[in-house]
Amino acid sequence: MTEKKTITDERLAELTQQGDKQAQEQLLLRYQKLVRFCARKFFLVGGETEDLIQEGMMGLLQAMNTYKQDASATFKSFAYLCICRRIMDAVKLAAKKQPSGKLVFSSELDFIPSIPDPDAQMIYIDEQNELMQKIGGILSDLEFRVFTLYLGGMNLVEICSSTGKEYKSVDNALQRAKNKIQAWLKK
Repeated sequence: MTEKKTITDERLAELTQQGDKQAQEQLLLRYQKLVRFCARKFFLVGGETEDLIQEGMMGLLQAMNTYKQDASATFKSFAYLCICRRIMDAVKLAAKKQPSGKLVFSSELDFIPSIPDPDAQMIYIDEQNELMQKIGGILSDLEFRVFTLYLGGMNLVEICSSTGKEYKSVDNALQRAKNKIQAWLKK
């Protein structure tokens, strides 16, 4: 197992697809913090944060089993995408089961966190604010606004209506924002 610690994520994913359980375990260990980070940003109506972590781990397993090394994305960015999509799908499904069918937001970006301890909740809010400041520093004003509205659950048509911008401008701003954030995450 110790020799697996020096292998790249991409190679570990390849070994996992060939049935290597040690490679799979190593990737799970490497990415458990990312899964927790992604899950902490959301609130699951009628559920616990651990449920979202479990969904995120399923997204990570999906990434391990479907990643293609010849793709243009690194395993890390592909895994992040799979994890977030799986968590967001679970949150959206839970929201649809609610009578209002709407998600509850604590701000323009974040869902209300399910943190009972006030001190932990303050730390969570501080971490979220710090993250948004960092993201805001790498994006233009339009990119940041489009990105936060998109994460808030709006589709591109709704974002166009909210910002007063053309569809193509909004779509381009969102793509630029995603690319900049992915590049920043790779650092």
